[in-house]
This record gives sequence, structure tokens and C-alpha cells, in this order.
Amino acid sequence: MPGLDESVLNLEQRTRSLAAASAGTHDVVVIGAGATGAGAALDAVGRGLSVVLIEAGDLAAGTSSRSGKVLHGGLRYLEQLNFSLVNAALHERNLTLTKLAPFLATPEPFTYPLTHHWERPYIGAGVALYDAMTLIGKGVPHHRHFTKKGVLAQAPALDPDKIVGGIRYYDVRIDDARHSMMLARTAAGLGARVITRARVVAVLKDGDRVSGVTIEDTLTGARHDISARVVVNATGVWAAELQKMAGRQTFRVQPAKGVHVVVRKSALDSRTGILARAEDSVIIIRKWGDYWLLGTTDTPYNGDLAAPRTEPAEIDYLLRNINKYLRMKITRDDILGTFAGLRPLLAPVADDPHATSALSRDHSVLPGPGGLITIVGGKYTTYRAMAADAIDATAAVLRRPIPPSASEELPVIGTDGWVATRNREARIAAEFGLETAAVDRLVHRYGALTDEVLSPAREDRRLAEPVAGAPSYLAAECRYAVTHEGALSLQDVLARRTHVSVETPDGGAEAAPAVAEIIASHLGWDAEERSAAVKDYREWIRAERAAI
Repeated sequence: MPGLDESVLNLEQRTRSLAAASAGTHDVVVIGAGATGAGAALDAVGRGLSVVLIEAGDLAAGTSSRSGKVLHGGLRYLEQLNFSLVNAALHERNLTLTKLAPFLATPEPFTYPLTHHWERPYIGAGVALYDAMTLIGKGVPHHRHFTKKGVLAQAPALDPDKIVGGIRYYDVRIDDARHSMMLARTAAGLGARVITRARVVAVLKDGDRVSGVTIEDTLTGARHDISARVVVNATGVWAAELQKMAGRQTFRVQPAKGVHVVVRKSALDSRTGILARAEDSVIIIRKWGDYWLLGTTDTPYNGDLAAPRTEPAEIDYLLRNINKYLRMKITRDDILGTFAGLRPLLAPVADDPHATSALSRDHSVLPGPGGLITIVGGKYTTYRAMAADAIDATAAVLRRPIPPSASEELPVIGTDGWVATRNREARIAAEFGLETAAVDRLVHRYGALTDEVLSPAREDRRLAEPVAGAPSYLAAECRYAVTHEGALSLQDVLARRTHVSVETPDGGAEAAPAVAEIIASHLGWDAEERSAAVKDYREWIRAERAAI
């Protein structure tokens, strides 16, 4: 339809995309709309291919909204001598920061506290190599050594009886859920068909060759066949199951569970994040807006792939390991929220399933059966390179040359003009009666789309007011989540388009009715459906927070 902005994701767009996807044969169907799947859809459409992106739940509902929210090369991988992974990840980190999503990515300082003098040359050499792999002038400052006095000035929370010095280095913080969603929106704006709440129930075959998938629309129960020349399996921890559905199983995925907790700002007196050794890996506490984010665990997981939950022992592990370095201890009373995610680690059958921290973080592109390409493994930071490799592999299946990847030149929507928007923050604040700091937070969520988010508040000033029970977010943001960002439930809005679920002491239970009222008309909910949505959300958040 002429005049439509195809990057807008909502119920109306979903209906159009489903109809278009069910007609004809497409070059590529991508299954899974986390960072890698959304990145693959963007990469493919950027090469001129016709693309459908299918997701069983919400955009980034799995691992890609439950990461450590830091783009990094992986200092600890240097100890494993995995220089190629670190080098590639640092390239991708800097590319996202400087070109692809600069408004969503922010350089973040971290301090490595030294507890023995002999650590300085050893850790210092690793951090120096980490910096050396990064091109100068890319927006991330290089590392710096501190004496004991200097490191305590940076991080007074550290225990002076344990610390002999420290080294500060930088990585990049990113809002993973919003970034993945914007990758999908960017792909849609270039012509990809994006369909969420569409579960793959069968793989179509033409002889021995995969020729598409059958999906079930979980909103209506209807089933649709979607034909494709290539199916890209980017389903993360479900990748082996989808390959098996296609008639072959050549690998297994060992999910590794990573748990994070959100801690109130007052619990840690520090100007930097802290990275330190834990019992079996590393522990990191980093800034997350007006909070701290502490993680992560790294343990094998054999439970429900759709609902990993934090256990009390995992919180104990995180607190025990960070508190070894702190003067004032963080307690459970300081915890606001928690989330658990699953890393899809590729493992040969003979591997020890209890050694997830040693499994490879490199990714693999696995062809087969014919017509199916699987991309698995890797880490959030390298999503773009993983996606490009997966689409490179489709050329052999398509049996024709395809243009090289252009994804290094395809910034997410909201990037173009975002600096100009940031420079107008004071004017925007004055127009809508907001604090400049509140507008700055909006610009770092929406970039140049901030005006679009706030525009309806010109007609309805209530949209420029904070959400009851979630004062860090405006009513306009909740509305925009369903009118432009593809949110279809309270969980989508409160856990992924915003982060109310982990940033408020009640997980958004109080905010849920107000948000339901804001979004109900846009989702076609009547009063009964609105009440049911609030009840469902509160039950979900109770289960998520049971370990606290």
C-alpha cells in the first residue's frame, strides 16, 4: 500500500505480512528473531533477496533480551588463546558503537581490582593486547593502571583490605532487546516480512530438499505454508530441534544458563563497573541506567527452554562472588529484579555436558539437509558477522551468485539524524514539559525516532506523563511499543520494549493496569481481555521473581 512505512510493526502490519508471506516463494525464510535471526533478515534483504522473518514469540523474547547487555571482545577468551574471536568481536563492538546503532550503545568503564601485586603485569598485558586489537580513535578510551589509592577513588565500594591496585578498561553497554527489535524493524523497512507469534510446526519438503515451513498463528490457531528457496535456522537453543524436524540431526546444543540481577544504585559506590574473578569464571557488575546489573552464572541447563528461571542458589553465587571484593556488601534487599537466559553453545556429542564455561563461543554455519542453513553458537556482540556468514552460505543453495553483505553500511532505524535530535533535547523537553534528563533517556532509546514517539502527546498530554508504578517511562513509550514496535502483550511492553519488569521492586505489577489501559485499544482488547492480560502478566512476573 502506497505511503505505508513498512518499518512500523503492529497488528495491521502483521496481517499484511502474513498474507504476503503465504503467497509465492521467497528467497529466504529466517526462523528466529533474536539478534542473529533479525540480523540475518537484514543482511539478506540488504543483498536484494526476498525475505520472511518468523518468530514463535516476541522479537528477542529468548536469549537476545537476556544477555549481559554489554558488547565486548571477551577478555577471558584471551586466556583461552582465542585471539580470532576477541579480534572479531572487538571489530563488531566498535562498528555498532560508531555506525550501526550509536544511540543504543555507550562506552562503559570497568575496573579490574588487583588483589596481588603479581597480577598487574599478567592482567595488564592482557588488557594491553585487548586495546591493541582495537583501532585507535573508535570512541572507546584505552586502559589505565591505578594504584590502590587511585582505584579506591574510582570505586570506593572496593574493600581496601583486599585491593592492592586496579586496571580500568572499556567495553560498550547496549540495550539488547531494543537493539534486536530495531534490527527487525530496519529489515522490515527494506522489504522483509516480519511475523511474530508464528510457531513452526512442520518443515516442507520437495523430495529430500527443504522448501519452506508450516507455521501456526498462535493468535488465531490458523496454519499457513510459507515457501522458500532457503530456510535459515537461527533459533538458538532450539536449533537442533528444528534441524531434526527437517529430517537430520548433525549437532547438539548444550544450553548454558546465565543469570543476572538488577541492583539498586545506592548498593554500590563506584564510578565504574567491576570485573573480577569468580569461583569458576568472572563476575561483572556494570551500570544499567539508574541501576547496576550483576552477572553472570554459567551452568548447564536441561529445563524448559522457553522459561529459564533464576534459582536462589544462583543469586547466592552472584552475591558471594562480588561481595568478596566489596567493603559494603550487596544483599538481597538491594535486588530489584532478575532474569535468566540460555547461551546456545555448540557441542559435539562426546563433550562433557558439565563444562559449559569451556565450550566454544565461536559460531558455526551448518548446511543440511538440502535447503536448510543453520547458524548456531557465537555471542551477541558478533551477531552481524554470524548473520552475514549464514546468508553467504545461502548462495550455494540458491545456486546463483548473490551480492556481498552490505550490513556494515546498514545502521538501524533511528540512527540517521540522532545527533541532531540529541542536540535539541532542551527544546523537546520544553515543548512537552519534561526534564532534559528524561528526554536524554528517550534519545538513547529511540534516537532520531524520539519525535515520533512523543508526537501523539501533542494531542493527548497524558502521554507525556510517567507511567504509574514505572516513573522512568512515559505513557507515550508504551503506546509506541504497540503502534510501531510490534509489541502484542504486556510482557512485550514491560519486559522488552521497556525494562519495567526488572527495574521496579514489584516487577511492574503495579504498572500493569495503567499500561494495559494505554495499549488496549491498539490491540483490540475489551475490558475482560484487559483484565486477563494484567492477571497473566502478574502471574508471569511472580514466577520470574520467585527466587528473590
